Amino acid sequence: MKKLKMHSTDFTSNNVARIAELFPSCVTEVKTDDGNLRQAIDFELLKQELSDHLVDGTRERYHLDWPGKRESVLAANMPIAKTLRPCREESVDFESTRNILIEGDNLDALKLLQETYLGKVKLIYIDPPYNTGNDFVYSDDYISKTGDFLIRSNQQDELNNRLVANPETNGRFHSDWLSMIYPRLRLARNLLADDGVIVISIDDAEIHNLRSQCDEVFGRDNFIACMVWEKGRKNDAKLVSVGHEYLLIYAHSVACLKEKNVKWREEKPGAREIWEQYLELRVKHGEDDRAVECDLQAWYASLPKSHPAKKWSRYKRVDANGPWRDRDISWPGGGGPRYDVFHPMTGSPCKVPERGWIYATASEMQRQIKFGLVEFREDHSEPPFRKAHIRPIPEEVDNPFIDDEEDCVAADGSTVEEEFADQVRGSYFYKQSQVSVKALRELMGGKIFNNPKDHEELARIIDYATASDPEAIIMDFFAGSGSTGHAVWNLNNKDGGRRRFILVQLAEQLDPENKEQKIAANFCDELGRPRNIAELTKERLRRAGVKMQNELGQSNLKDAPTFFHSNTSKQNPRCLDTGFRVLKVDTSNMKDVYYRPDSIQKDDLFAQVDNIKEDRTAEDLLFQVLLDWGVDLSLRIVCEVILGKTVFSVDDNALLACFDNGITDELIKILAERKPLRVLFKDAGFSSDSLKINTDQIFKFFSPNTEMKVI
Repeated sequence: MKKLKMHSTDFTSNNVARIAELFPSCVTEVKTDDGNLRQAIDFELLKQELSDHLVDGTRERYHLDWPGKRESVLAANMPIAKTLRPCREESVDFESTRNILIEGDNLDALKLLQETYLGKVKLIYIDPPYNTGNDFVYSDDYISKTGDFLIRSNQQDELNNRLVANPETNGRFHSDWLSMIYPRLRLARNLLADDGVIVISIDDAEIHNLRSQCDEVFGRDNFIACMVWEKGRKNDAKLVSVGHEYLLIYAHSVACLKEKNVKWREEKPGAREIWEQYLELRVKHGEDDRAVECDLQAWYASLPKSHPAKKWSRYKRVDANGPWRDRDISWPGGGGPRYDVFHPMTGSPCKVPERGWIYATASEMQRQIKFGLVEFREDHSEPPFRKAHIRPIPEEVDNPFIDDEEDCVAADGSTVEEEFADQVRGSYFYKQSQVSVKALRELMGGKIFNNPKDHEELARIIDYATASDPEAIIMDFFAGSGSTGHAVWNLNNKDGGRRRFILVQLAEQLDPENKEQKIAANFCDELGRPRNIAELTKERLRRAGVKMQNELGQSNLKDAPTFFHSNTSKQNPRCLDTGFRVLKVDTSNMKDVYYRPDSIQKDDLFAQVDNIKEDRTAEDLLFQVLLDWGVDLSLRIVCEVILGKTVFSVDDNALLACFDNGITDELIKILAERKPLRVLFKDAGFSSDSLKINTDQIFKFFSPNTEMKVI
């Protein structure tokens, strides 16, 4: 039986192996610090292999560079011997939920998730620190306040005296931020599905650097858009009010999106209300289209100017397919085909539009007329026009000629680009920031952060970019207050989807002196110690979940849980999943002997018979195995006792694991007869090598396709 590696993916070794397969002449050996030899790449030879001219190594090229970039590449590729330990007491519906909340450094978490979620995440949203000089500066081994960073980078002494003239423009100010975000973006890209996208919130401080960095990580051709989110005007600004931030959007592969003919659209605000009003009028007036039209137009007139349906009052005509508006029938840009279209009443050819007909052939025009999508005027002296329904019929959606770029004027006089009952989003939108502040304050019973992300706007973005996948995995590895998780629940509640999230948040201590966290830090534990942000994330999700369940009438809980008090709501598993499984980044469950058996002295061998740390549970081991084997961390886990031994069953026999000592042939036979896909034992669980060999033979007989390993 083979042993599991029990560490994260070693990207460097994998990359070397790929290059060695393509260019074996570039493979060499180097001596490591411990005196051993390992395979490596001769980069000078590799550069020559990839060039059609003599390489001198001094050619300049366009790229983003900064002090520490090579170290950040190394940080992304370096494997770690860490794990994720389950924490049932801080989870909600641990057994049934499919949502994951990871507490710990997101660089470690991203490395640990590489095997399990490689190419499976549909959308990643992150809101990293903006590097404004007032927020936190992250590094791979620590987190420090900006003041500590200035001292460490020789910009300021211990007495807060500046040592350089303009520290904000000093290279290290940006370099450390770039070194923090770069390896995380590289690892995040691996997790994106082929048709997945990443959305990053950022402000003016690093937008230019982040754009260049994303061009390198995701590819310049995979840039989709840079949206502007206006959050309100600051009247205390001396020159210009800067109340916006950006949403930088990149695809894993724009080519894949094009191949799948992916189009992002969202429902026109107010369109649903128009349709519902139409249905009510149909019940009232039956098939009397004129009566329905009259009442529908009166309804439009009664709406306040701020009502979203008011904008679409051009959908005032009615036929059997619902409200519709007229649309130009001429070829966009001119030069369209010209043929006779006969008026049904006069029998004469209708006037041909100056730009020609939009439909390429007379037969296609007749097909549209047959479907009732062409409306003729009183006589043939004017061209007919097309119909565009508020709720398009299939023939409208499938029509290859309908996808033009016509600009039309809405009822309020504004110019809007329309396409049926949905629309493509613009690159600018407005949503007042205080809306989310107020919502979070009401939920938490106090002000929590000055600028929490608006979960309703995040839900809108998720819906827009993943509308074709109601079971999408959504990830946020700068989870903050948990707005992304709340947004996923909101969206599922709205449309019945089964999207799930993976959130990662560092247990970053709250700082009473930080104006962004001053009120939040007032929420302390029983000893008066400020709580950390990860605990705020969990508590926000607990409260949001309880609130949603109460609104749905699916929870027996009458009151929200006490702040920072763990609470588990009992849900019907078929209902909205507002639970989350808490996992915490920690050191490996395995002792050093597991990774470096040759380093153990003979006198210490008997003390290392069991290579598992004493303070680790069987469930801790199980989750490290799931990571190593690339098994989904949200799958259902059943713990059962067989012949006095604890056996874990993951996803109905997809994996069986037993970490007890004293394994017997009888237990092995019972497990083999269940024919699991994978089975795992503890190496020390076998009393002898002969029993281990016998186990192999039993599985070959009863379940030859089972993959077996030990730890």
